[in-house]
Amino acid sequence: MIRLARRLASWWWRRTKAIRPTRDGWWCVFAAMGLGVAAVNTGNNLAYLLCSMLLALIIVSGMLSDLTVRGLHVSVTLPDAIHATQPALVTIALANRKRRLASYSVALEALDRPLPGRSGRFARWLPRRTLDDRLRAIGLKDRRGLGAPRRLAYVPRIPAGTEHVVGWEITFAARGRRRLPRLRATTAFPFGLFVKIGPPLLFDEEVLVFPAIHPVRLPEIWQTASGDSAARRRGRGHDLYNLRTYRAGDEPHLIHWPTSAKSGGLMVRELEDDATEDTRLVLVGTGASGPERLEQAISRAASLAVHLLRGGTAVELTGPAGVVPLGRGRAQERRILTALALYAPRAESGRAGTESEPSTSNRLREIRIELDAT
Repeated sequence: MIRLARRLASWWWRRTKAIRPTRDGWWCVFAAMGLGVAAVNTGNNLAYLLCSMLLALIIVSGMLSDLTVRGLHVSVTLPDAIHATQPALVTIALANRKRRLASYSVALEALDRPLPGRSGRFARWLPRRTLDDRLRAIGLKDRRGLGAPRRLAYVPRIPAGTEHVVGWEITFAARGRRRLPRLRATTAFPFGLFVKIGPPLLFDEEVLVFPAIHPVRLPEIWQTASGDSAARRRGRGHDLYNLRTYRAGDEPHLIHWPTSAKSGGLMVRELEDDATEDTRLVLVGTGASGPERLEQAISRAASLAVHLLRGGTAVELTGPAGVVPLGRGRAQERRILTALALYAPRAESGRAGTESEPSTSNRLREIRIELDAT
């Protein structure tokens, strides 16, 4: 019985609509109250008429604003990858599912700003308690949303059966599984006296945030790598592959002038492809000693994996985050980023930096990344 009561209360909270008077709305309410008191005291029919008109105006405003926010739904389209500390563009489709009636003067808001704290002399002893805190104390959950609102878009009119597409730029501070901020629709239609706040249009939407990606400098990384390399081939990398005679169409900046001066003819440098090294990324340690060091190491591993995979290199991941077998392409990139995004350190981990057997007959070039602070 108690569980049923909690479910009914939670269902009611999800569908309730809040109303907030504007400055003109407060004047209208005070004027109606003043005229009502004057009408009762004086018995003047004109005061009764004016008070009734103001009350009718308030009732009509509430009914029309309720019809405006009713039937609104949102659907979000997420980008292929969302990385921590980097803005991502989310596409929101605000749809009006009513059959005949249009919605007017709709503002779409995201509750992604921190709530202002209580200030003053008694802020230390009387901390601010939100509605969600009070409901959680009795076992309920407020689904109308937490956080200060931020307006994403204003739509003057949404005809029945149509939708309006809005872009939403959002940035997550950390990797892992995160929830999108809640969305809601508000309207001051028709007279601007009251702002009707509709129920949440989006809540508890979970997304996977990958580690942050930063530029990498491969020549410095190869110096610290160990293991055998795969077959060398020509490409547009950084290391020298070979010297040959100049041909028509070669880039002038590739001419090797000291050798050209000795041989008496133009000699051109051929570069080695950076993507010739099949690589194993080995995570060493658990990362339980320092969160900041852990996030830097995870971000470095993700940046290396993305750079190598997009250059055509086969990459394998081993360590406490799990084992991702050797592979190439976008699918392998997503598997490695998912393993790194979901990794959480364990202080009681038995083996730090567990390695797996090589995926091919040849040994891979290994890059070891320390998760713990040295």
